[in-house]
Amino acid sequence: MAVLFCLLLSACDGSRKKEEKPEGLILGFSQIGAESAWRKCNSLSIKEAAESRGVQLLFENAEQKQENQIKALRSFIVYQVDVIAFVPIVAGGWDNILKEAKDAGIPVLITDRKIETNDPSLFAGFIGTDSRQEGREAGLFLLRKFSSRKSPVRIVEISGTEGSSPAIGRAEGFREILEGHDDFQIIHSVSGDFLRSKGYELMRDILKRYDDINAVYSHNDGMTLGILEAIKEKGLSPGKDIVIITIDAEQAAIDALQRGEVNCVIECNPKTGPDIIDLAEKLARGESIPPLQHVQEQVFTEYDDLSGIEPRGY
Repeated sequence: MAVLFCLLLSACDGSRKKEEKPEGLILGFSQIGAESAWRKCNSLSIKEAAESRGVQLLFENAEQKQENQIKALRSFIVYQVDVIAFVPIVAGGWDNILKEAKDAGIPVLITDRKIETNDPSLFAGFIGTDSRQEGREAGLFLLRKFSSRKSPVRIVEISGTEGSSPAIGRAEGFREILEGHDDFQIIHSVSGDFLRSKGYELMRDILKRYDDINAVYSHNDGMTLGILEAIKEKGLSPGKDIVIITIDAEQAAIDALQRGEVNCVIECNPKTGPDIIDLAEKLARGESIPPLQHVQEQVFTEYDDLSGIEPRGY
């Protein structure tokens, strides 16, 4: 009887320990990296929102590797977090890990970059920017800028990470607007992986190959800052000799716009933390959320009153 009592007491104590869990929502978040001011601002927004709302945040930096993200998501599942949210570095290859989360009863929120899957039930919803619309805005500005030009407009495109939804959407939206405008020719398109160093290296090499570039469409400000360096080294004036269109609206890009070195800045709003926490809390309560939610963004151009620009700032 004494042995049986001890076993029962041990079992009860073990059950109690298993059920003990920190109060409040536990959110597992996988970020792709810290490759730019935009990304750092996005991470800070999430951390600050979680702290202000009393959410326990398990934050993992994938350092630009999908395998690291999958490991992080699997660790969240083992930890039994209430909700998982992550920025997918590329669009494909997520079904297996998302199925593991679904089988564990953990809802998943996709943010910033979209995924491709044949089973939309594997995740609860998406919140982020409309990359295709950002590409459209770039195309619309270019049509306006060269509306009176009679000769062909030769365009270089420095795109983002291959296979990522922003790179895909920004390229498709841009081409959608330029379709039917045969004088607008994309003479060179190459991935700069959203990195400033690659933007610089690629633009330096492109300027050696082409001497008649009219416009550069860059998929993010980080690459653009490198592109500006390369153009200046060539003895050209960015914004004048070559029209520059960029996406993100980092403060450095806004400053370049005000100096006349950039002609159009399309905002990609990084401050999604409060919205992510809102959605995570709803999911933790078992509520449904919109399958698709885009954040508000602005477009800043050389035609605006630049003294009145008030970007979200980062």
